[in-house]
Amino acid sequence: MQRAFIAILTFSLGTAGAAPRYLCTYYDVVEYLNISSHSKLHAHILPKTDLKEPVEVKMDFMLVAILSVVEKLQTVTFYIVLNLEWENTFATWDPQDFCNISKVILPTDTYWSPTVFILERVNGQNSNLDYMAIMHNGSFKSSQPFQVTLTCSLMIFKFPFDTQTCNLSIASFLYPVTDLVMKTKRTPAEMMKDSQSYFLTDGEWKFTNLSIIEYREGLDDEEFSVVTYVISMERRPTLYILNLILPTCALYLLDMAVLFGPSSLEEKISFQIAIILGSSMLAVILNNILPTSSNKPPIIVVFFLGTFLLMIMAVLDTFFLLHQQHKSLRLDKVLGSFQQDAHAEPAMRAMTKQTTKHLAKAGTQLLNLPKKAQENRQPAKPHWQPQEQDPFLLVLEKVLLYSHFFLSLFFFAIISVKWSS
Repeated sequence: MQRAFIAILTFSLGTAGAAPRYLCTYYDVVEYLNISSHSKLHAHILPKTDLKEPVEVKMDFMLVAILSVVEKLQTVTFYIVLNLEWENTFATWDPQDFCNISKVILPTDTYWSPTVFILERVNGQNSNLDYMAIMHNGSFKSSQPFQVTLTCSLMIFKFPFDTQTCNLSIASFLYPVTDLVMKTKRTPAEMMKDSQSYFLTDGEWKFTNLSIIEYREGLDDEEFSVVTYVISMERRPTLYILNLILPTCALYLLDMAVLFGPSSLEEKISFQIAIILGSSMLAVILNNILPTSSNKPPIIVVFFLGTFLLMIMAVLDTFFLLHQQHKSLRLDKVLGSFQQDAHAEPAMRAMTKQTTKHLAKAGTQLLNLPKKAQENRQPAKPHWQPQEQDPFLLVLEKVLLYSHFFLSLFFFAIISVKWSS
């Protein structure tokens, strides 16, 4: 009974009586400098017993949710859980001396714990789980959930059929690699399997892949250990197809139907302008989604711009046909008046050659001519009749319509190939 009480008292004071003393440790240096009391040393000093061997921190990563992706700001918000494990030989005890107690939960500030930095972090909430598990053999385990907002270079060239890759780099710039090394505990496949089993969100983005890169970052003539988790996610495009792409295609098909329809050219122009106004509203919606700057325009922007230009081209074709139609009508009127003048001139010459002797008789015959024509019910045939439609206009209209149709097919084929590649 007395032996157990002495052991518990020894452990509560932080001495962990089983731990041996070394002459070359960080604890000896701090005691010699008398920086702080011995009760606070465990929370601030790296638990390193050999200066040649660094402390190894093993990390385990799990992605719980993709909360938001903001293309305008180029940021991504994740909810993650980061598990850390390390060894501290100064905190050990024999479970047999304490009724087989091999694990205790203590606050994080009781002993030293690695301070990690997320390099891409721009905002977020820190973990509120300020406790860690301590095993009898000196093994420490800490689980910290984070809601973190990262900056990510979003490549939206294939929006909304895009796949994004964001990096989450974890490092501890307080200790170089000679003092602390960060490594992964499990393989990327195992972390990927656990992340997908605990993944909570089922929204716009789908978690597709996870890879790990371990490297050393040089800073101020020192090297620091960095572990980068490369998170790949794929956008679910169903909403954008239903709200943007399909309405645009429907408006363009309606524009083509009006262009090939039997309506007059004036009615076609009014319908086409109304369709263009409807398409411009969809372009405004797209402009509010996409970021303001990009290396090259996304395919969906080229798609909207191409369909808009094709609609404008259809309106211009209709205006050109209307202009040619009015020009042909004016030409027909000029030709008709010229032919009427050409037929009237010989008749007037013949009448001037007649003598005054036969003027009365000729006048009587001219007066009786309409009556005879009325009795015979044969109307006088005009010398010129305007054509209903110029054959040249028919050929020109077919050429413009079919060239516009094949140009549209070529454009949509190129867009489809770029999206699918």
